[in-house]
Amino acid sequence: MLTDHGGRVSYKDFHFVPHAPPPSVEPKQSGPFLADGSRNGWADQTSISIWTRTTRHSEMRAAGTPFVSLSAKEARQLAQETDPGLLLAAQLPEGASLDEMFGACPGAPGQVRLSYYPEHQRRKMRQTPWLATSDKRDYSAQWKLEDLEPGKKYLTVIEAQTPDGEPSAVALGSFQTALPVAATEALTFCVTTCHDFIRRDDGLQGHKIYSAMPALAPAFIVHAGDIEYYDKPDPWAVTKELMRFKWGRLFALPANRTFYSSTTSYFIKDDHDTLANDCWPGQRYGAVTFEEGVRLFNEEQFPSRTPRYATVRWGRHLQIWVLEGRDHRSPHTMPDGPEKSILGAEQKAWLLQTLAESDAPFKLVFSPTPIVGPDRNNKKDNHANTLFAWEGRELRDALSRIPGVIVCCGDRHWQYASVDAETGLWEFGCGPGSDNHELGWKEGDERPEHRFLRVAGGFLSGEVGPSGKQGKPTLTLRHRTVTGEPLNRFDFPSVSPVEGAAKTENKR
Repeated sequence: MLTDHGGRVSYKDFHFVPHAPPPSVEPKQSGPFLADGSRNGWADQTSISIWTRTTRHSEMRAAGTPFVSLSAKEARQLAQETDPGLLLAAQLPEGASLDEMFGACPGAPGQVRLSYYPEHQRRKMRQTPWLATSDKRDYSAQWKLEDLEPGKKYLTVIEAQTPDGEPSAVALGSFQTALPVAATEALTFCVTTCHDFIRRDDGLQGHKIYSAMPALAPAFIVHAGDIEYYDKPDPWAVTKELMRFKWGRLFALPANRTFYSSTTSYFIKDDHDTLANDCWPGQRYGAVTFEEGVRLFNEEQFPSRTPRYATVRWGRHLQIWVLEGRDHRSPHTMPDGPEKSILGAEQKAWLLQTLAESDAPFKLVFSPTPIVGPDRNNKKDNHANTLFAWEGRELRDALSRIPGVIVCCGDRHWQYASVDAETGLWEFGCGPGSDNHELGWKEGDERPEHRFLRVAGGFLSGEVGPSGKQGKPTLTLRHRTVTGEPLNRFDFPSVSPVEGAAKTENKR
């Protein structure tokens, strides 16, 4: 280095010898990483839970080895076994390990720390202590944040480091707390159900809906269940290890990961992401019991809460109810009657009491399964069929008597809006999360209950407006395609929507 200290100076007799630059060496990153980003749950005005997971690699294995394909019959036979080693080996090519398979996103031990602050107010940043992750909980960690400000967007920064304290990765995200109870501002929300890794529709990006929804700027999303399918192939998740594998790769898809890392979410589980189709307490799927499947979802793979149902007010005009449809249900083989239940006595009493106490003009009940339907005759796990007919009639009668109640449900692989012929209760089925996942209903088979029917993938959006005609608030519900194109419009006034939608514009 030459310096003149600010004065006039001259230099002579210099010899410049060129040297080749040193070879460029990419720093080797050894992790742990945060390939699954973050997700959140159970937001209200002042609290939310945040989840993350430390991973061995920064992305899932996109060029991995395919699983050994088993037919549905072979999978049913395999699921009778209980040895985890045998159940895994039957689906891996000889000599392969699970971490080498297509989509693998294995965990790795580390430490994580969360920082969060209201948008544009970084001086209010708060930071959690470091948490260690381990294989006991699939390398996941979660935080319950409290004393938040209502109706605020918060930014999050999750840092990962090695068990020895060496920094290794950072993941950014955000969430919004519920609006203050007295707030009258407009808001938008989305509802989805039924998607998985093998039926994604946007290649290795994930699902198209997660690129379409951000354009609507939803305040929150409700995923109404069947987020992933244990009992579908490649692999058939008949062990806890395989179940964890499926969760890791699904949320490592970039579009899915980005969306849930930055959107307030309410996750409901259903049969396929608890254990297997139409499951109930006491059953087993391969090496996994129903109770183990419940713990995996409720305590490890998603933000925890007890009880796993809640009601949240989103401003003056909207209150939502998020139901739990698996943990408390009666066996399907039990004779129908007043004691047979999907919700369980405690949750049902809570639901009806809190609905009756609410003064919100619009009361949306988010159910993992239909309460109105119609449904297929061969289905056995919801209130729209004969196996739970008693409780179905009880709920439809009770809900229809409360002004402003509308049901939004998951589980069905087609989009619909329907009105119960006896009670006038409205229900909206959001439809599956991809066109690859539509099944179970014949296009054009419109029943008297239907006000809209479309056998295809997409999602449901809702908009709560501050006022409509005569200064009354409005609720608009729309079915959309997987790319976000609106297909219909149902406008509800603040008076009981049971009387009918004020306006309907339907497309096929």
